Amino acid sequence: MAKIHELSAILADQIAAGEVIERPASVVKELVENSIDANSTEIDIRIEEAGLKLISVIDDGDGIDREDVPMAFERHATSKIIDRQDLFRIHSLGFRGEALPSIASIADVTLSTSTGGEGEEIHISGGKLVTEKPAISRKGTSVTVKDLFYNVPARLKYLKAPNTELARITDIVNRLALSYPQISFSLTHNGRELMRSAGRGDLLQVISGVYGISNAREMVKVEGQDDDFSVTGYVSLPELTRASRQYISILLNGRYVRNFQLTKAIVNGYGSKLMVGRFPVAVINIQMDALLVDVNVHPTKQEVRINKEPELMELITKTIYNRLASENLIPDATENLNRKINTKINTDQLTINLNEASQQYALNSNQSESASNGSEKTTSKEVNSDGTLFGAVTDAAPVSPLIIKNKSDLNSPEMQTFEEKYATVEKREHGIDIEQKAETIDDSMLRQPRKKEERFPNLIYIGQMHGTYLLAEDDSGLYVLDQHAAQERINYEYYRKQIGEVSTDQQNLLVPIVLDYPTTDVLNIQANYETLKSVGIELEPFGQNSFIVRHHPTWFKAGQEEDTIKEMIDWVIQDGHISVASFREKTAIMMSCKRAIKANHHLDDQQAKALIAKLAEAENPFNCPHGRPVLVHFNNQDMEKMFKRIQDSHQTGLSDFA
Repeated sequence: MAKIHELSAILADQIAAGEVIERPASVVKELVENSIDANSTEIDIRIEEAGLKLISVIDDGDGIDREDVPMAFERHATSKIIDRQDLFRIHSLGFRGEALPSIASIADVTLSTSTGGEGEEIHISGGKLVTEKPAISRKGTSVTVKDLFYNVPARLKYLKAPNTELARITDIVNRLALSYPQISFSLTHNGRELMRSAGRGDLLQVISGVYGISNAREMVKVEGQDDDFSVTGYVSLPELTRASRQYISILLNGRYVRNFQLTKAIVNGYGSKLMVGRFPVAVINIQMDALLVDVNVHPTKQEVRINKEPELMELITKTIYNRLASENLIPDATENLNRKINTKINTDQLTINLNEASQQYALNSNQSESASNGSEKTTSKEVNSDGTLFGAVTDAAPVSPLIIKNKSDLNSPEMQTFEEKYATVEKREHGIDIEQKAETIDDSMLRQPRKKEERFPNLIYIGQMHGTYLLAEDDSGLYVLDQHAAQERINYEYYRKQIGEVSTDQQNLLVPIVLDYPTTDVLNIQANYETLKSVGIELEPFGQNSFIVRHHPTWFKAGQEEDTIKEMIDWVIQDGHISVASFREKTAIMMSCKRAIKANHHLDDQQAKALIAKLAEAENPFNCPHGRPVLVHFNNQDMEKMFKRIQDSHQTGLSDFA
């Protein structure tokens, strides 16, 4: 065994940096938090090449005394706490004394600071002091970090794409700006300003700067308190939602934290007002006694333990629930009145395009002719090896099955030809004579192959139950169909074909759609332009954090263009680098669900029969795109058992007593 020895200070700092400094965003977070603790009113962040080349944070805070500058880079050196008691009532963001030495051990760092008098500048590279000299006397601190991870190249391998790292940085700055609206923040990347807050103390103004003015208008203020906690902030109305929880910011005594239970409490405050899989935009600021929270859990200080957490959860849920209860959540009808309408709006959900679906599924003359000539096209709908979702159509020669109706058919010329062709293989593999084997076959064991049109039962419509289920029958018994799932399947196969072909047909918009996103999302969207374009969504930059849409595919549902585009973009943001095949499939499922008949919608006989007829033509009429069954079957024997029409004789078993 090797001799035990003490690690060098530089090596210890590099090891510790693995926990504190995970990526460029970690450097920005630690430096900006130091600036906030220094009572800064203006903080400027400048980065180059997603932070790998340069990170510079400049503030107008209290600064550091000249004699304390070298000590700031010593491990566990801090001005935030003094004794053990301070550890249980922490009011500052930083207190561990690990950030600066960790950063200096894996990068080239220059710090210039002044308390208003003569300043001091220090240069440390890879944990080693390079220079230390007097500096300008401007009050505040400036920290410049260059060549991050230059001496630990293994860490560079685990960094994501530059846009991803830049998105992480903007997300951290956005959270800090929401935590401290009284501080002016600015973020610049490669000379381009990505974000700026006014620093006027108006949280709603910061929210509008981060999420957009149109989104800020859909948020309401919440306030609540009890003996231990005070909850304030803004939450979105149920009509403004996102596909993930990342738009929920929980600020605990000014510190952005991640806490699943508190996030769950925010969602619970909406009750049943949120759609399944959708989450609100929320900024919740919680003020509490520092004794009730332990922030010394993880070096990143984003995980905390809260005393009386159930009481806090109840307060958050109650506060949001009461606030939303006072809002009129009925959509404003005047929005529709202001729209220019050229055709009469049909509110019948079924005409949502049962007629359109019928036309798309009808056989054209060419297909009919090819069928009459005995040729058949087989379409593969599986995902191809090249990543495309929908397969190609291939021509195949027709193969007529051998249909055996009785024993005499076994001696037919066709059967003899079949036997001669496969006799050698059959005898070699199984060692028995085919003719000898055929003698043992019983008529009841022969299952005749069904024709394609017989794969789905020939249903006769009976009626509708509760405006949700269709009742139908055939010779074998009763069928119950879920009308929503049925049309969802029909629509899915239609949109799957439309999206797979990537039709160039576009509907131009009279009034373009303008979409606002925070900088974090803008970077992800820009990185996935081609993915969006693959389904016909073309975004044009419109200002700093906005996009404009001038046209959309013709298969979009009228009146839902903006919502559809937003949901598709949400998938890209949530999944990051989503594949084209997966994106097309998600889009087809989403469109099929939006345009399907909803529950409690009554159909007349003609509409119900048309729906059943179209379902029979589907490639897979048995399941909706989400996997739910489309129909269930009660056979005649099941019905007879339920009504006790099949019973054991009273004489059964009497012989046992004889």
